[in-house]
Amino acid sequence: MSQTRALISADLAFLDRQQPMPILATIAVRVAVTSSKWAKRRRTRRSLRNLDSHLLNDIGLTPEAAEIEANKRFWRA
Repeated sequence: MSQTRALISADLAFLDRQQPMPILATIAVRVAVTSSKWAKRRRTRRSLRNLDSHLLNDIGLTPEAAEIEANKRFWRA
């Protein structure tokens, strides 16, 4: 996850050094980044819901904590 976050940050930093983008392009990039984050959260939370208790234990989560995380809406961090 941190690698993806660093990649997005590096991409945005690159864009900041370039000529200013038109406002619609800036909005499009932000929408794309946000929708990508939301899709990843939705995927990972759905996968978390399907893990067995011994796998949850391996990643340091209780079944209750996993259920709380899995029930969060995709727009909630």
